[in-house]
Amino acid sequence: MNKELIGVFLTYGFTLILAIPLGKAIARWLRGEKSIWDFMAPLESAIYRFCSIDPNDEMNWKQHLKAMLTINLVWFIYGFVLLITQGSLFLNPDGNPSMTPDLAFNTVISFIVNCNLQHYSGETGVTYLTQIAAIAFFQFVSAATGIAVVFILFKALRDKVTDKLGNFWVFFVQSITRLLLPIAFVIAVILAFNGTPTSAEGKDSIVTLQGDSVQVSRGPAAGMIAIKHLGTNGGGWFGANSAHPLENPNYLTNTVELVAQVLIPIALVFALGFYLQRRKLAYVIFGVMTVGFLCLLIPTMVSEIGGSPAIAKMGVLQPTGAMEGKEVRFGPAISGYWSTVTTIISTGSVNSMHDSTMPLTGAMLLLGMMINSFYGGCGVGILNYFIFLIIAVFISGLMVGRTPEFLGRKIEAKEMKIASIIALLHPLIILAFTALSSYVLVHNPEANWAVKPASWLNNPGYHGFSEMLYEYTSSAANNGSGFEGLGDNNVFWNVTCGFALILGRYLPIIGPIAIAGLLAQKKYIPESAGTLKSDSYTFGLMTFAVIAIIAALAFFPALTLGPLAEYFSLY
Repeated sequence: MNKELIGVFLTYGFTLILAIPLGKAIARWLRGEKSIWDFMAPLESAIYRFCSIDPNDEMNWKQHLKAMLTINLVWFIYGFVLLITQGSLFLNPDGNPSMTPDLAFNTVISFIVNCNLQHYSGETGVTYLTQIAAIAFFQFVSAATGIAVVFILFKALRDKVTDKLGNFWVFFVQSITRLLLPIAFVIAVILAFNGTPTSAEGKDSIVTLQGDSVQVSRGPAAGMIAIKHLGTNGGGWFGANSAHPLENPNYLTNTVELVAQVLIPIALVFALGFYLQRRKLAYVIFGVMTVGFLCLLIPTMVSEIGGSPAIAKMGVLQPTGAMEGKEVRFGPAISGYWSTVTTIISTGSVNSMHDSTMPLTGAMLLLGMMINSFYGGCGVGILNYFIFLIIAVFISGLMVGRTPEFLGRKIEAKEMKIASIIALLHPLIILAFTALSSYVLVHNPEANWAVKPASWLNNPGYHGFSEMLYEYTSSAANNGSGFEGLGDNNVFWNVTCGFALILGRYLPIIGPIAIAGLLAQKKYIPESAGTLKSDSYTFGLMTFAVIAIIAALAFFPALTLGPLAEYFSLY
Protein backbone atom coordinates (compact mmCIF):
# COMPACT_ATOMS: atom_id res chain seq x y z
CA MET A 1 0.00 0.00 0.00
CA ASN A 2 2.90 2.36 0.71
CA LYS A 3 4.13 1.82 -2.85
CA GLU A 4 0.65 2.70 -4.15
CA LEU A 5 0.67 5.99 -2.20
CA ILE A 6 4.14 6.80 -3.49
CA GLY A 7 2.80 6.23 -7.00
CA VAL A 8 0.03 8.77 -6.36
CA PHE A 9 2.48 11.40 -5.06
CA LEU A 10 4.89 10.88 -7.95
CA THR A 11 2.08 11.06 -10.53
CA TYR A 12 0.84 14.40 -9.21
CA GLY A 13 4.40 15.73 -8.81
CA PHE A 14 5.29 14.80 -12.38
CA THR A 15 2.14 16.60 -13.57
CA LEU A 16 3.28 19.83 -11.88
CA ILE A 17 6.81 19.49 -13.28
CA LEU A 18 5.34 19.48 -16.79
CA ALA A 19 2.47 21.94 -16.21
CA ILE A 20 4.51 24.94 -15.02
CA PRO A 21 6.83 25.22 -18.06
CA LEU A 22 3.87 24.43 -20.33
CA GLY A 23 2.00 27.37 -18.77
CA LYS A 24 4.99 29.63 -19.45
CA ALA A 25 5.14 28.48 -23.07
CA ILE A 26 1.41 29.12 -23.56
CA ALA A 27 1.77 32.64 -22.15
CA ARG A 28 4.70 33.38 -24.47
CA TRP A 29 2.78 32.32 -27.56
CA LEU A 30 -0.30 34.34 -26.51
CA ARG A 31 1.88 37.43 -26.07
CA GLY A 32 3.19 36.96 -29.61
CA GLU A 33 6.73 36.16 -28.46
CA LYS A 34 8.93 33.45 -29.93
CA SER A 35 7.91 30.04 -28.66
CA ILE A 36 8.70 26.38 -29.21
CA TRP A 37 5.58 26.06 -31.38
CA ASP A 38 6.56 28.57 -34.06
CA PHE A 39 7.38 25.71 -36.45
CA MET A 40 3.59 25.21 -36.82
CA ALA A 41 3.11 28.75 -38.21
CA PRO A 42 3.24 27.72 -41.91
CA LEU A 43 0.51 25.13 -41.35
CA GLU A 44 -1.61 27.69 -39.50
CA SER A 45 -1.17 30.23 -42.31
CA ALA A 46 -2.28 27.63 -44.84
CA ILE A 47 -5.41 26.91 -42.77
CA TYR A 48 -6.23 30.63 -42.53
CA ARG A 49 -5.88 31.06 -46.30
CA PHE A 50 -7.97 27.97 -47.05
CA CYS A 51 -10.74 29.07 -44.67
CA SER A 52 -10.56 32.78 -45.66
CA ILE A 53 -9.66 33.83 -42.11
CA ASP A 54 -7.93 37.14 -41.46
CA PRO A 55 -5.85 36.44 -38.31
CA ASN A 56 -5.48 40.18 -37.67
CA ASP A 57 -9.24 40.79 -37.58
CA GLU A 58 -10.04 41.16 -33.88
CA MET A 59 -13.48 40.41 -32.45
CA ASN A 60 -15.52 41.70 -29.52
CA TRP A 61 -17.01 39.26 -27.03
CA LYS A 62 -20.32 38.96 -28.90
CA GLN A 63 -18.55 38.09 -32.17
CA HIS A 64 -16.49 35.47 -30.36
CA LEU A 65 -19.61 33.78 -28.99
CA LYS A 66 -21.34 33.96 -32.38
CA ALA A 67 -18.38 32.22 -34.05
CA MET A 68 -18.22 29.56 -31.33
CA LEU A 69 -21.95 28.75 -31.39
CA THR A 70 -22.15 28.76 -35.21
CA ILE A 71 -19.34 26.26 -35.73
CA ASN A 72 -20.74 24.03 -32.97
CA LEU A 73 -24.08 23.91 -34.81
CA VAL A 74 -22.31 22.87 -38.02
CA TRP A 75 -20.51 20.09 -36.14
CA PHE A 76 -23.81 18.87 -34.68
CA ILE A 77 -25.39 18.43 -38.13
CA TYR A 78 -22.26 16.76 -39.49
CA GLY A 79 -21.96 14.33 -36.56
CA PHE A 80 -25.66 13.47 -36.42
CA VAL A 81 -25.80 12.52 -40.11
CA LEU A 82 -22.63 10.44 -39.78
CA LEU A 83 -23.88 8.47 -36.75
CA ILE A 84 -27.33 7.61 -38.16
CA THR A 85 -25.74 6.33 -41.39
CA GLN A 86 -22.57 4.67 -40.06
CA GLY A 87 -23.87 1.12 -40.50
CA SER A 88 -23.89 1.47 -44.30
CA LEU A 89 -20.56 3.31 -44.58
CA PHE A 90 -16.99 2.05 -44.92
CA LEU A 91 -14.41 1.25 -42.19
CA ASN A 92 -16.85 -1.02 -40.39
CA PRO A 93 -15.15 -4.43 -40.26
CA ASP A 94 -17.29 -5.65 -37.34
CA GLY A 95 -20.58 -4.74 -39.03
CA ASN A 96 -21.84 -2.41 -36.30
CA PRO A 97 -25.30 -0.89 -36.98
CA SER A 98 -26.29 2.77 -37.32
CA MET A 99 -27.45 4.63 -34.23
CA THR A 100 -31.09 5.40 -33.53
CA PRO A 101 -31.93 9.12 -33.84
CA ASP A 102 -32.31 9.62 -30.08
CA LEU A 103 -28.97 7.93 -29.33
CA ALA A 104 -27.25 9.86 -32.14
CA PHE A 105 -28.74 13.10 -30.75
CA ASN A 106 -27.33 12.36 -27.30
CA THR A 107 -23.96 11.14 -28.58
CA VAL A 108 -23.16 13.97 -30.96
CA ILE A 109 -24.11 16.62 -28.40
CA SER A 110 -22.12 14.81 -25.71
CA PHE A 111 -18.90 14.83 -27.73
CA ILE A 112 -19.30 18.36 -29.11
CA VAL A 113 -19.68 19.76 -25.58
CA ASN A 114 -16.57 17.90 -24.33
CA CYS A 115 -18.63 15.58 -22.11
CA ASN A 116 -18.28 12.19 -23.86
CA LEU A 117 -21.20 10.68 -21.97
CA GLN A 118 -21.60 7.31 -23.68
CA HIS A 119 -25.01 5.63 -23.77
CA TYR A 120 -23.45 3.04 -26.08
CA SER A 121 -20.52 0.61 -25.83
CA GLY A 122 -17.48 1.61 -27.87
CA GLU A 123 -16.91 -1.82 -29.41
CA THR A 124 -20.45 -2.21 -30.75
CA GLY A 125 -22.00 1.27 -30.82
CA VAL A 126 -19.75 3.01 -33.35
CA THR A 127 -17.57 2.06 -36.32
CA TYR A 128 -13.91 2.78 -37.00
CA LEU A 129 -15.04 5.57 -39.34
CA THR A 130 -17.16 7.34 -36.74
CA GLN A 131 -14.59 6.71 -34.00
CA ILE A 132 -12.10 8.70 -36.09
CA ALA A 133 -14.17 11.13 -38.20
CA ALA A 134 -16.72 11.98 -35.50
CA ILE A 135 -15.64 10.94 -31.99
CA ALA A 136 -11.89 11.70 -32.15
CA PHE A 137 -12.51 14.79 -34.31
CA PHE A 138 -14.94 16.19 -31.74
CA GLN A 139 -12.47 15.42 -28.97
CA PHE A 140 -9.96 17.75 -30.62
CA VAL A 141 -12.34 20.57 -31.53
CA SER A 142 -14.34 20.58 -28.28
CA ALA A 143 -11.15 20.85 -26.22
CA ALA A 144 -9.83 23.57 -28.56
CA THR A 145 -13.12 25.46 -28.16
CA GLY A 146 -12.75 25.53 -24.36
CA ILE A 147 -9.11 26.65 -24.60
CA ALA A 148 -9.94 29.34 -27.18
CA VAL A 149 -12.71 30.70 -24.98
CA VAL A 150 -10.47 30.99 -21.91
CA PHE A 151 -7.92 32.86 -24.04
CA ILE A 152 -10.65 35.46 -24.65
CA LEU A 153 -10.94 35.83 -20.87
CA PHE A 154 -7.15 36.17 -20.53
CA LYS A 155 -7.05 38.97 -23.09
CA ALA A 156 -10.03 40.77 -21.54
CA LEU A 157 -8.32 40.79 -18.14
CA ARG A 158 -4.95 41.98 -19.51
CA ASP A 159 -5.88 44.88 -21.80
CA LYS A 160 -6.98 47.97 -19.92
CA VAL A 161 -9.87 49.43 -21.95
CA THR A 162 -10.84 47.58 -25.12
CA ASP A 163 -13.55 45.73 -26.97
CA LYS A 164 -11.01 43.94 -29.19
CA LEU A 165 -10.36 40.52 -27.69
CA GLY A 166 -8.36 38.71 -30.34
CA ASN A 167 -9.63 36.38 -33.04
CA PHE A 168 -11.58 33.25 -32.07
CA TRP A 169 -10.44 31.30 -35.13
CA VAL A 170 -6.77 32.01 -34.39
CA PHE A 171 -7.16 30.91 -30.77
CA PHE A 172 -9.04 27.81 -31.91
CA VAL A 173 -6.61 26.74 -34.66
CA GLN A 174 -3.52 27.38 -32.55
CA SER A 175 -4.98 25.42 -29.63
CA ILE A 176 -4.99 22.39 -31.92
CA THR A 177 -1.77 22.91 -33.88
CA ARG A 178 0.40 24.13 -31.00
CA LEU A 179 -1.00 22.27 -28.00
CA LEU A 180 -3.35 19.36 -28.58
CA LEU A 181 -1.93 17.78 -31.73
CA PRO A 182 1.80 17.65 -30.81
CA ILE A 183 1.29 16.42 -27.24
CA ALA A 184 -1.41 13.92 -28.25
CA PHE A 185 1.00 12.49 -30.83
CA VAL A 186 3.61 11.82 -28.14
CA ILE A 187 1.02 10.19 -25.87
CA ALA A 188 -0.31 8.04 -28.72
CA VAL A 189 3.21 6.77 -29.50
CA ILE A 190 3.72 5.79 -25.84
CA LEU A 191 0.40 3.95 -25.78
CA ALA A 192 1.08 2.18 -29.08
CA PHE A 193 4.49 0.91 -27.92
CA ASN A 194 2.87 -0.42 -24.75
CA GLY A 195 0.23 -2.53 -26.47
CA THR A 196 -2.69 -0.26 -27.36
CA PRO A 197 -4.08 -1.27 -30.80
CA THR A 198 -3.36 0.86 -33.84
CA SER A 199 -4.56 -1.36 -36.68
CA ALA A 200 -7.74 -1.12 -38.77
CA GLU A 201 -8.42 -4.85 -38.50
CA GLY A 202 -11.66 -6.21 -37.04
CA LYS A 203 -12.15 -8.46 -34.01
CA ASP A 204 -9.64 -11.20 -33.27
CA SER A 205 -9.82 -14.39 -31.21
CA ILE A 206 -7.66 -14.90 -28.13
CA VAL A 207 -7.44 -17.76 -25.67
CA THR A 208 -7.70 -16.78 -22.00
CA LEU A 209 -5.69 -18.28 -19.14
CA GLN A 210 -8.57 -20.61 -18.34
CA GLY A 211 -8.74 -21.83 -21.92
CA ASP A 212 -11.76 -19.90 -23.24
CA SER A 213 -11.67 -18.54 -26.78
CA VAL A 214 -13.12 -15.00 -26.89
CA GLN A 215 -13.51 -12.27 -29.50
CA VAL A 216 -11.62 -9.05 -28.72
CA SER A 217 -12.20 -5.76 -30.54
CA ARG A 218 -9.27 -3.82 -31.94
CA GLY A 219 -8.93 -0.78 -34.18
CA PRO A 220 -6.81 2.38 -34.42
CA ALA A 221 -7.37 3.20 -30.76
CA ALA A 222 -4.11 4.79 -29.55
CA GLY A 223 -4.65 8.21 -31.16
CA MET A 224 -8.21 8.54 -29.90
CA ILE A 225 -7.23 7.50 -26.36
CA ALA A 226 -4.44 10.11 -26.35
CA ILE A 227 -6.72 13.04 -27.15
CA LYS A 228 -9.52 11.73 -24.96
CA HIS A 229 -7.31 12.38 -21.94
CA LEU A 230 -5.28 15.36 -23.08
CA GLY A 231 -8.45 17.21 -24.11
CA THR A 232 -10.29 16.21 -20.89
CA ASN A 233 -12.85 14.39 -23.04
CA GLY A 234 -12.94 10.90 -21.52
CA GLY A 235 -14.96 8.76 -23.93
CA GLY A 236 -13.56 5.26 -24.30
CA TRP A 237 -12.67 3.37 -27.46
CA PHE A 238 -13.77 0.30 -25.51
CA GLY A 239 -16.86 0.04 -23.32
CA ALA A 240 -14.80 -0.50 -20.16
CA ASN A 241 -12.86 2.69 -20.91
CA SER A 242 -9.41 2.84 -19.30
CA ALA A 243 -10.15 -0.23 -17.18
CA HIS A 244 -9.80 -2.20 -20.45
CA PRO A 245 -6.37 -3.90 -20.77
CA LEU A 246 -5.94 -2.69 -24.36
CA GLU A 247 -6.97 0.90 -23.62
CA ASN A 248 -4.73 1.08 -20.55
CA PRO A 249 -2.27 -1.84 -20.69
CA ASN A 250 -0.02 -1.26 -17.65
CA TYR A 251 1.00 1.07 -14.83
CA LEU A 252 3.10 3.22 -17.15
CA THR A 253 0.18 3.91 -19.48
CA ASN A 254 -2.02 4.47 -16.42
CA THR A 255 0.40 7.17 -15.22
CA VAL A 256 0.68 8.75 -18.69
CA GLU A 257 -3.11 8.93 -19.02
CA LEU A 258 -3.45 10.41 -15.53
CA VAL A 259 -0.83 13.08 -16.19
CA ALA A 260 -2.33 13.87 -19.61
CA GLN A 261 -5.80 14.65 -18.30
CA VAL A 262 -4.59 17.05 -15.58
CA LEU A 263 -1.79 18.68 -17.57
CA ILE A 264 -3.58 21.40 -19.58
CA PRO A 265 -6.08 22.46 -16.86
CA ILE A 266 -3.23 23.12 -14.41
CA ALA A 267 -0.98 24.64 -17.09
CA LEU A 268 -3.70 27.14 -18.01
CA VAL A 269 -3.87 28.36 -14.40
CA PHE A 270 -0.15 29.14 -14.47
CA ALA A 271 -0.48 30.56 -18.01
CA LEU A 272 -2.98 33.08 -16.63
CA GLY A 273 -0.44 34.33 -14.11
CA PHE A 274 2.43 34.51 -16.62
CA TYR A 275 0.26 36.18 -19.28
CA LEU A 276 -1.16 38.83 -16.94
CA GLN A 277 2.20 39.15 -15.16
CA ARG A 278 0.39 38.41 -11.92
CA ARG A 279 2.01 35.21 -10.75
CA LYS A 280 0.71 35.53 -7.21
CA LEU A 281 -2.86 35.56 -8.50
CA ALA A 282 -2.19 32.30 -10.32
CA TYR A 283 -0.63 30.80 -7.19
CA VAL A 284 -3.68 31.76 -5.13
CA ILE A 285 -6.08 30.30 -7.69
CA PHE A 286 -3.97 27.14 -7.93
CA GLY A 287 -3.85 26.93 -4.12
CA VAL A 288 -7.63 27.19 -3.75
CA MET A 289 -8.16 24.56 -6.45
CA THR A 290 -5.58 22.23 -4.90
CA VAL A 291 -7.04 22.52 -1.39
CA GLY A 292 -10.46 21.70 -2.84
CA PHE A 293 -8.96 18.76 -4.73
CA LEU A 294 -7.34 17.40 -1.55
CA CYS A 295 -10.60 17.80 0.41
CA LEU A 296 -12.18 15.40 -2.09
CA LEU A 297 -9.18 13.11 -2.65
CA ILE A 298 -8.27 12.29 0.96
CA PRO A 299 -11.72 10.94 2.01
CA THR A 300 -11.88 9.00 -1.26
CA MET A 301 -8.54 7.27 -0.79
CA VAL A 302 -9.13 6.57 2.91
CA SER A 303 -12.51 5.06 2.09
CA GLU A 304 -11.21 2.87 -0.75
CA ILE A 305 -8.07 1.71 1.06
CA GLY A 306 -10.10 0.90 4.20
CA GLY A 307 -12.30 -1.64 2.42
CA SER A 308 -15.98 -2.47 2.84
CA PRO A 309 -17.41 -3.05 6.34
CA ALA A 310 -20.09 -5.30 4.83
CA ILE A 311 -17.39 -7.64 3.51
CA ALA A 312 -15.43 -7.37 6.78
CA LYS A 313 -18.49 -8.61 8.72
CA MET A 314 -18.39 -11.76 6.61
CA GLY A 315 -14.93 -12.51 7.99
CA VAL A 316 -13.18 -11.76 4.69
CA LEU A 317 -9.82 -10.01 4.96
CA GLN A 318 -9.23 -6.99 2.70
CA PRO A 319 -5.48 -6.36 2.82
CA THR A 320 -5.57 -4.49 -0.50
CA GLY A 321 -8.66 -2.40 0.28
CA ALA A 322 -12.03 -2.28 -1.48
CA MET A 323 -11.34 -4.20 -4.69
CA GLU A 324 -14.85 -4.52 -6.12
CA GLY A 325 -14.82 -2.87 -9.53
CA LYS A 326 -11.05 -2.25 -9.38
CA GLU A 327 -8.32 -3.49 -11.67
CA VAL A 328 -5.82 -5.73 -9.84
CA ARG A 329 -3.13 -4.13 -12.03
CA PHE A 330 -3.68 -0.78 -10.33
CA GLY A 331 -5.25 -1.20 -6.88
CA PRO A 332 -7.54 1.08 -4.84
CA ALA A 333 -5.12 3.96 -4.13
CA ILE A 334 -4.35 5.00 -7.71
CA SER A 335 -7.92 4.11 -8.69
CA GLY A 336 -9.20 6.50 -6.02
CA TYR A 337 -6.80 9.17 -7.30
CA TRP A 338 -8.03 8.62 -10.87
CA SER A 339 -11.68 8.77 -9.77
CA THR A 340 -11.14 12.10 -8.03
CA VAL A 341 -9.07 13.61 -10.85
CA THR A 342 -11.50 12.54 -13.57
CA THR A 343 -14.50 14.09 -11.78
CA ILE A 344 -13.01 17.42 -10.64
CA ILE A 345 -11.78 17.77 -14.22
CA SER A 346 -14.33 17.22 -16.97
CA THR A 347 -12.54 14.12 -18.27
CA GLY A 348 -14.91 11.40 -17.06
CA SER A 349 -12.69 8.48 -18.08
CA VAL A 350 -12.45 5.61 -15.61
CA ASN A 351 -9.89 2.95 -14.70
CA SER A 352 -12.33 1.40 -12.20
CA MET A 353 -16.11 1.24 -11.97
CA HIS A 354 -17.54 4.23 -10.08
CA ASP A 355 -20.77 2.35 -9.40
CA SER A 356 -18.75 -0.04 -7.20
CA THR A 357 -16.97 2.61 -5.14
CA MET A 358 -17.67 3.06 -1.43
CA PRO A 359 -20.59 5.41 -0.60
CA LEU A 360 -18.34 8.18 0.72
CA THR A 361 -16.29 8.02 -2.47
CA GLY A 362 -19.49 8.33 -4.51
CA ALA A 363 -20.36 11.47 -2.55
CA MET A 364 -16.92 12.97 -3.22
CA LEU A 365 -17.14 12.19 -6.94
CA LEU A 366 -20.55 13.82 -7.16
CA LEU A 367 -19.39 16.85 -5.19
CA GLY A 368 -16.39 17.30 -7.46
CA MET A 369 -18.68 17.52 -10.50
CA MET A 370 -21.20 19.68 -8.66
CA ILE A 371 -18.52 22.25 -7.80
CA ASN A 372 -16.91 21.84 -11.24
CA SER A 373 -14.18 24.45 -10.72
CA PHE A 374 -11.24 22.66 -9.05
CA TYR A 375 -8.88 22.65 -12.08
CA GLY A 376 -11.88 21.76 -14.31
CA GLY A 377 -11.76 20.94 -18.01
CA CYS A 378 -9.64 22.51 -20.75
CA GLY A 379 -10.34 26.22 -20.35
CA VAL A 380 -13.83 25.94 -18.90
CA GLY A 381 -12.48 25.09 -15.43
CA ILE A 382 -11.08 28.61 -15.13
CA LEU A 383 -14.33 30.05 -16.50
CA ASN A 384 -16.30 28.25 -13.78
CA TYR A 385 -13.85 29.44 -11.12
CA PHE A 386 -14.11 32.98 -12.51
CA ILE A 387 -17.83 33.03 -11.67
CA PHE A 388 -17.14 32.16 -8.02
CA LEU A 389 -14.31 34.69 -7.99
CA ILE A 390 -16.61 37.50 -9.14
CA ILE A 391 -19.12 36.60 -6.42
CA ALA A 392 -16.35 36.50 -3.82
CA VAL A 393 -15.05 39.93 -4.94
CA PHE A 394 -18.53 41.42 -4.66
CA ILE A 395 -19.24 39.95 -1.22
CA SER A 396 -15.76 40.85 0.10
CA GLY A 397 -16.08 44.41 -1.12
CA LEU A 398 -19.41 44.84 0.67
CA MET A 399 -18.04 43.27 3.86
CA VAL A 400 -15.11 45.68 4.15
CA GLY A 401 -16.90 48.73 2.76
CA ARG A 402 -14.92 49.01 -0.47
CA THR A 403 -16.06 49.19 -4.07
CA PRO A 404 -15.84 45.67 -5.48
CA GLU A 405 -13.03 45.67 -8.03
CA PHE A 406 -11.14 42.96 -9.88
CA LEU A 407 -7.89 43.76 -11.70
CA GLY A 408 -8.78 47.44 -11.94
CA ARG A 409 -12.41 47.03 -13.05
CA LYS A 410 -15.47 47.72 -10.94
CA ILE A 411 -17.83 44.80 -10.38
CA GLU A 412 -21.31 46.29 -10.69
CA ALA A 413 -24.89 45.06 -10.76
CA LYS A 414 -24.86 43.73 -14.34
CA GLU A 415 -21.78 41.53 -13.81
CA MET A 416 -23.10 40.31 -10.47
CA LYS A 417 -26.47 39.38 -11.92
CA ILE A 418 -24.86 37.31 -14.67
CA ALA A 419 -22.53 35.60 -12.19
CA SER A 420 -25.41 34.79 -9.82
CA ILE A 421 -27.55 33.34 -12.60
CA ILE A 422 -24.70 31.11 -13.83
CA ALA A 423 -23.86 29.98 -10.28
CA LEU A 424 -27.50 28.98 -9.67
CA LEU A 425 -28.03 27.50 -13.10
CA HIS A 426 -25.71 24.51 -12.58
CA PRO A 427 -27.58 23.12 -9.54
CA LEU A 428 -30.93 23.94 -11.16
CA ILE A 429 -30.14 21.79 -14.22
CA ILE A 430 -28.97 18.85 -12.10
CA LEU A 431 -31.68 18.90 -9.46
CA ALA A 432 -34.59 19.66 -11.80
CA PHE A 433 -33.77 16.80 -14.17
CA THR A 434 -33.12 14.42 -11.25
CA ALA A 435 -36.50 15.35 -9.78
CA LEU A 436 -38.13 14.75 -13.16
CA SER A 437 -36.58 11.29 -13.53
CA SER A 438 -37.55 10.38 -9.96
CA TYR A 439 -41.13 11.47 -10.60
CA VAL A 440 -41.38 9.47 -13.83
CA LEU A 441 -39.88 6.41 -12.16
CA VAL A 442 -42.25 6.51 -9.18
CA HIS A 443 -45.48 7.65 -10.81
CA ASN A 444 -45.14 6.18 -14.32
CA PRO A 445 -43.05 3.02 -13.92
CA GLU A 446 -44.72 1.35 -16.93
CA ALA A 447 -44.56 4.37 -19.28
CA ASN A 448 -43.43 3.72 -22.84
CA TRP A 449 -39.96 5.26 -23.19
CA ALA A 450 -38.64 2.40 -25.36
CA VAL A 451 -37.48 0.95 -22.03
CA LYS A 452 -39.93 1.11 -19.13
CA PRO A 453 -38.84 3.30 -16.19
CA ALA A 454 -39.36 0.31 -13.87
CA SER A 455 -36.32 -1.32 -15.52
CA TRP A 456 -34.01 1.73 -15.41
CA LEU A 457 -32.37 0.87 -12.13
CA ASN A 458 -30.45 -2.29 -11.30
CA ASN A 459 -30.03 -1.06 -7.73
CA PRO A 460 -32.98 0.08 -5.58
CA GLY A 461 -33.07 2.59 -2.74
CA TYR A 462 -30.34 5.10 -1.98
CA HIS A 463 -27.91 3.79 -4.57
CA GLY A 464 -30.53 3.86 -7.33
CA PHE A 465 -31.22 7.52 -6.57
CA SER A 466 -27.47 8.17 -6.64
CA GLU A 467 -27.28 6.60 -10.10
CA MET A 468 -29.88 9.03 -11.48
CA LEU A 469 -28.34 12.01 -9.65
CA TYR A 470 -24.90 11.05 -10.97
CA GLU A 471 -26.10 10.83 -14.58
CA TYR A 472 -27.45 14.38 -14.65
CA THR A 473 -24.55 15.74 -12.59
CA SER A 474 -22.13 14.19 -15.07
CA SER A 475 -24.12 15.64 -17.98
CA ALA A 476 -24.38 19.16 -16.58
CA ALA A 477 -20.69 19.18 -15.59
CA ASN A 478 -19.70 17.95 -19.08
CA ASN A 479 -17.94 15.06 -17.36
CA GLY A 480 -19.24 11.87 -18.95
CA SER A 481 -18.50 9.27 -16.27
CA GLY A 482 -21.40 7.28 -14.86
CA PHE A 483 -22.79 5.01 -12.19
CA GLU A 484 -23.33 2.29 -14.74
CA GLY A 485 -26.13 0.46 -12.91
CA LEU A 486 -28.48 2.83 -14.75
CA GLY A 487 -30.17 1.69 -17.97
CA ASP A 488 -29.71 4.94 -19.87
CA ASN A 489 -29.91 4.05 -23.58
CA ASN A 490 -33.56 4.91 -24.10
CA VAL A 491 -35.53 7.89 -25.36
CA PHE A 492 -36.06 9.47 -21.93
CA TRP A 493 -32.42 9.49 -20.85
CA ASN A 494 -30.99 10.22 -24.30
CA VAL A 495 -33.19 13.29 -24.75
CA THR A 496 -33.15 14.71 -21.21
CA CYS A 497 -29.41 14.22 -20.83
CA GLY A 498 -28.96 15.83 -24.25
CA PHE A 499 -30.64 19.02 -23.05
CA ALA A 500 -28.70 18.92 -19.77
CA LEU A 501 -25.51 18.67 -21.83
CA ILE A 502 -26.41 21.72 -23.95
CA LEU A 503 -27.40 23.91 -21.01
CA GLY A 504 -24.46 22.76 -18.89
CA ARG A 505 -21.92 23.61 -21.60
CA TYR A 506 -22.94 26.80 -23.35
CA LEU A 507 -24.56 28.94 -20.68
CA PRO A 508 -21.51 28.66 -18.33
CA ILE A 509 -19.36 29.76 -21.28
CA ILE A 510 -21.62 32.63 -22.40
CA GLY A 511 -21.90 34.07 -18.86
CA PRO A 512 -18.17 34.45 -18.02
CA ILE A 513 -17.30 35.73 -21.49
CA ALA A 514 -20.09 38.31 -21.26
CA ILE A 515 -18.72 39.44 -17.89
CA ALA A 516 -15.18 39.56 -19.30
CA GLY A 517 -16.35 41.59 -22.30
CA LEU A 518 -18.18 44.06 -20.08
CA LEU A 519 -15.21 44.44 -17.73
CA ALA A 520 -12.79 44.97 -20.63
CA GLN A 521 -14.78 48.00 -21.80
CA LYS A 522 -14.76 49.68 -18.40
CA LYS A 523 -12.41 52.43 -17.32
CA TYR A 524 -9.27 50.99 -15.78
CA ILE A 525 -8.71 52.03 -12.15
CA PRO A 526 -5.08 51.78 -10.95
CA GLU A 527 -4.57 49.90 -7.71
CA SER A 528 -4.22 51.99 -4.54
CA ALA A 529 -4.03 51.48 -0.78
CA GLY A 530 -7.83 51.12 -0.76
CA THR A 531 -7.95 48.42 -3.43
CA LEU A 532 -9.21 45.02 -2.36
CA LYS A 533 -6.34 42.63 -3.12
CA SER A 534 -7.60 39.70 -5.19
CA ASP A 535 -4.25 37.95 -5.12
CA SER A 536 -3.97 37.63 -1.35
CA TYR A 537 -4.28 34.34 0.50
CA THR A 538 -7.07 35.85 2.60
CA PHE A 539 -9.09 36.49 -0.54
CA GLY A 540 -8.27 32.94 -1.71
CA LEU A 541 -9.80 31.65 1.52
CA MET A 542 -12.85 33.82 0.90
CA THR A 543 -13.25 32.36 -2.59
CA PHE A 544 -12.97 28.83 -1.22
CA ALA A 545 -15.66 29.64 1.36
CA VAL A 546 -17.98 30.98 -1.35
CA ILE A 547 -17.50 27.81 -3.42
CA ALA A 548 -18.11 25.56 -0.40
CA ILE A 549 -21.20 27.43 0.80
CA ILE A 550 -22.87 27.62 -2.61
CA ALA A 551 -22.20 23.93 -3.31
CA ALA A 552 -23.30 22.86 0.19
CA LEU A 553 -26.52 24.87 0.14
CA ALA A 554 -27.46 23.71 -3.35
CA PHE A 555 -26.54 20.04 -3.28
CA PHE A 556 -26.41 18.83 0.33
CA PRO A 557 -30.10 17.76 0.45
CA ALA A 558 -29.69 15.66 -2.70
CA LEU A 559 -26.49 14.09 -1.40
CA THR A 560 -28.21 13.13 1.85
CA LEU A 561 -30.87 11.22 -0.11
CA GLY A 562 -28.25 9.28 -2.07
CA PRO A 563 -24.63 8.52 -1.15
CA LEU A 564 -24.69 9.91 2.40
CA ALA A 565 -27.80 7.90 3.30
CA GLU A 566 -26.11 4.83 1.83
CA TYR A 567 -22.97 5.58 3.86
CA PHE A 568 -24.83 5.77 7.17
CA SER A 569 -26.87 2.66 6.38
CA LEU A 570 -23.64 0.75 5.69
CA TYR A 571 -21.68 1.95 8.71
